[in-house]
Amino acid sequence: MQKTQRSGTAPMTLAQKLWAGAGFFAFGLGFLGAILPLLPTTPFILLAGVCFARSSEKVNTWFKGTKLYKLVFESYAQRRTMTLKAKLMLLGPLTVLLGISFMLLASVPVARAIIAVVWTAHIVYFGFVVKLDRTPEAHEGGIEAAAAAE
Repeated sequence: MQKTQRSGTAPMTLAQKLWAGAGFFAFGLGFLGAILPLLPTTPFILLAGVCFARSSEKVNTWFKGTKLYKLVFESYAQRRTMTLKAKLMLLGPLTVLLGISFMLLASVPVARAIIAVVWTAHIVYFGFVVKLDRTPEAHEGGIEAAAAAE
């Protein structure tokens, strides 16, 4: 006996299921990052966005409706802007973690050079390329408010 599908929905392929699974994993880490001070939120939400976009329209639509997406990623996706708080919440933990890696790899100069280049690229991109979102609605609530609402 064949299973019948709901009208208008196609079954997810294995690749789409894997993208969705990776998206939920990244979203979970991003959600934890909104609560835990050393775990970054923004990179995981960005990764979740990429994964959900490649999974299915239904999952992608759900993701774009979450408050965490709206607070962290929506302004960047639409206008290529971020609030100062979002920039700091991205760059602060990233700087700490890369700094720890830099110190631990004192005997590996090539690795230290790579870490320095990665850190510098993040500072330049998020500090100078991504514009600051100054709209009033961008400053209502915050990432912690999104975490509490989820």
